[in-house]
Amino acid sequence: MKSENKLLDMLVAYASAHQHPLNVFVHMIGIPAIMLGALIPLSWLAVEVGSLRFTAAHLLLVGFFLFYVTLDVVFATVFLLAGFLLSVVAAWLGELPLRTSGTIAALCFFGGYAAQFAGHAIEKSMPVLVRHPVQANLAAPFFTVVEIFKILGLRTELFERVKRTVEERRNTAAGPV
Repeated sequence: MKSENKLLDMLVAYASAHQHPLNVFVHMIGIPAIMLGALIPLSWLAVEVGSLRFTAAHLLLVGFFLFYVTLDVVFATVFLLAGFLLSVVAAWLGELPLRTSGTIAALCFFGGYAAQFAGHAIEKSMPVLVRHPVQANLAAPFFTVVEIFKILGLRTELFERVKRTVEERRNTAAGPV
């Protein structure tokens, strides 16, 4: 399967379950919150090389980037830049007293997931997380970047193709009228 088809298939699957604007908005807040909640404790695991500090958070972000670059170089690069900024915030929060940083991490992580479930209740759709937890957690940050592009009106031809494909699949599923 070509990378472009893989990207389109993933975007269509995501778009099919994320049509309601409030659900999309909740995801735009909840997914970065979940990431921050995960990156804070990962920032505690660090190795110093000279004056540079590398954390498990950096390792996770690079791993995600390597997967995302197989889908789309531009989206992957924007993710890496945004992820790096989020890791800076996580490292800053991670240096607070453990009780404080741990509480912030837990609130972000579990609050972000609670928001996702609330968004899907509004959407009246089952979160992918329930059926495919690994896939959902791996893909969600990528989709956040994609949504930012859509909101900013960038790469409109890609989003038009996604919209057409979602509509075609819904019409096919509905059968002849």
